[in-house]
Amino acid sequence: MARVKLKICGITSWTDARRACEAGADFLGFNFYLRSPRYIEPAKARKIIGRLPPKVAVVGIFVNEDETKMLKIASAAGLGYLQLHGDESPAAVVRLSRALPVLKAVRVQRSFRAAQLAQFDRASAILLDGFDRQRRGGTGKTFNWKVAGRANKYFHIFLAGGLTPENIGEAIRVAKPYAVDVCSGVESRPGKKDPKKLKLLARAIRGAQKRKR
Repeated sequence: MARVKLKICGITSWTDARRACEAGADFLGFNFYLRSPRYIEPAKARKIIGRLPPKVAVVGIFVNEDETKMLKIASAAGLGYLQLHGDESPAAVVRLSRALPVLKAVRVQRSFRAAQLAQFDRASAILLDGFDRQRRGGTGKTFNWKVAGRANKYFHIFLAGGLTPENIGEAIRVAKPYAVDVCSGVESRPGKKDPKKLKLLARAIRGAQKRKR
């Protein structure tokens, strides 16, 4: 079975980016949503991104942002992917996917059904996240991982929402995702990664991978 990829989101410094890479991150997420405590200016993100290993993919997180502005930031910062974490329409996904691969984030509520993801068929992957009425990610809230297990039959699924070193192994076992997306679960405070938690996360993922074989 293919190795589960790792995305560390909410990078705000080179130190955290380096430590995330050392922990085995395949993707790093930079948040360009002004209301987020993990917001980073495009120019600062560019300086970090320019020092990353070529194998690490760079994702920009946006929430209901103007499409032209998104693409301008993507170019200025050197992004490889757009992550749409708001109420963006399927048509917006289609338009933006002509410029860059799109990860469409969907917050999972009780009424969620995997079939509703079909409308985003032009997305490169779907990110399933825990639901919060106020916040658009990084909430630390989990959801029923069996939902993601059903959805990954149709899409590459990035599993997010409340993932920590303590529960990541079970999440991988149940959901069998393409990738896991971790943010608050490896932080000492919003926007600041905890090196010990990153190491524990990497160890837990390696252990889960061994058990899958």
